[in-house]
Amino acid sequence: LSEHQPHLTGTLVLSVFTAVLGFFQYGYSLGVINAPQKVIEAHYGRVLGIVRLDRHATNTSREDGTIPVPGTEPWGGTEGTFAPPANINDDLATSLHMLTMYWSLSVSVFAVGGMVSSFTVGWIGDRLGRVKAMLVVNVLSIAGNLLMGLAKFGPSHILIIAGRAVTGLYCGLSSGLVPMYVSEVSPTALRGALGTLHQLAIVTGILISQVLGLEFLLGNDKLWPLLLGLSGVAALLQFFLLLLCPESPRYLYIKLGKVEEAKKSLKRLRGNCDPMKEIAEMEKEKQEAASEKKVSIRQLFTSSKYRQAVLVALMVQISQQFSGINAIFYYSTNIFERAGVDQPVYATIGVGVVNTVFTVISVFLVEKAGRRSLFLAGLMGMLISAVAMTVGLVLLSQFAWMSYVSMVAIFLFVIFFEVGPGPIPWFIVAELFSQGPRPAAIAVAGFCNWACNFIVGMCFQYIADLCGPYVFAIFAALLLVFFLFAYFKVPETKGKSFEEIAAVFRRKKLSAKAMTELQDLRGSEEA
Repeated sequence: LSEHQPHLTGTLVLSVFTAVLGFFQYGYSLGVINAPQKVIEAHYGRVLGIVRLDRHATNTSREDGTIPVPGTEPWGGTEGTFAPPANINDDLATSLHMLTMYWSLSVSVFAVGGMVSSFTVGWIGDRLGRVKAMLVVNVLSIAGNLLMGLAKFGPSHILIIAGRAVTGLYCGLSSGLVPMYVSEVSPTALRGALGTLHQLAIVTGILISQVLGLEFLLGNDKLWPLLLGLSGVAALLQFFLLLLCPESPRYLYIKLGKVEEAKKSLKRLRGNCDPMKEIAEMEKEKQEAASEKKVSIRQLFTSSKYRQAVLVALMVQISQQFSGINAIFYYSTNIFERAGVDQPVYATIGVGVVNTVFTVISVFLVEKAGRRSLFLAGLMGMLISAVAMTVGLVLLSQFAWMSYVSMVAIFLFVIFFEVGPGPIPWFIVAELFSQGPRPAAIAVAGFCNWACNFIVGMCFQYIADLCGPYVFAIFAALLLVFFLFAYFKVPETKGKSFEEIAAVFRRKKLSAKAMTELQDLRGSEEA
């Protein structure tokens, strides 16, 4: 960074690190449920008294917890069959359905919590201030993690589902508050790089939860409640560190009109930099915010002024979730198993490592290459990987080496996701809107992200059973749609002030309007 640009100060680093601990917990909660599935299902079975203790006779895990390759030694039955024996009684079949239902709920209720709370983000962030709001919502995280950590001392399925729901409430709030705070404390030159740290925190959380979920660590019958409740430690750490963080100077100046406090906060965040340039920027934004009334969610959708920006904000969230990445995270072990890997759990952790490494790379890329070009490159790369994965899974029965094709495709898919569609949606929404509509926009985008997360989490298993190896062809088709949309509609926000970004949308709108007027003119002339 050149001399005249704001540099990283200790306080800025501390503030951003503390804030993104909220996203670390989000990542941990996403990933933690993957590894101990069989152990927890078996426990549910015992608690509900509906399944014999030797459930692994009707499950796909062996005695030692490893997973057999499909078509080799399933169900303890005849060679090559992969269905329960016909004589399995109806009660057991019903029980298995009940278990599946409780399990699906345990996984997806997390996203329901997020959907519900994402709407209150703007309100709580404005009422309490960004730092106090993050402090208060941590109580939810600690409560949710306690419920899960104590799951063995009560009806475990109820406690886990409740704990996941409460943790989801926390993550919904924090996934709105954190980008808001980080984009407001970051200098413009570093906004993209620091914004990418949200995604880095998520993937680090996922990776740590996968490693700790290994059977010889915490993913076993004794310790799984500890595994589920462990992100409470991050919540406690965040709680105490937040007490040291300065409030967002933008919030102090624009919302509360506390000029001196805003200057003090800026001095803490920027070191010996002269705060007046940023104060002048905020003054300009404050006047615009005063002239533009606070926008409600309804106005956001009805006013033609915001239509373009809202459409872009929603589509980047939808393309992040419906790209198929969650399908890979939720069911990676299963996919590797189908591709013929002996120890799929380790391959899944490999994905976690690749994921983390490329997120670090994207932190540096995002300020160099710009948001739009990375977003497009990521979508195109994922599209090609999804096609390769489909081909690999379809031809697996004919060519054994196709398993390598689908495995390489999984890794490439994850790499391209982290280049663009992974990190960018989190902070581009805060960049697309000025102070008036920003809280409403962040709430709507957050709700959209969680709703899509829930839909993918609930439906993927059924769709995968229905479509078999062709499931990623559906994602490939969706990725093509997202690519075309991004190509025509998503503006570049790198290094631009909020005002300049708004101007881009106005120009697009005007040029569209001019085009239609021109066509009308031509039409009337021809007539």
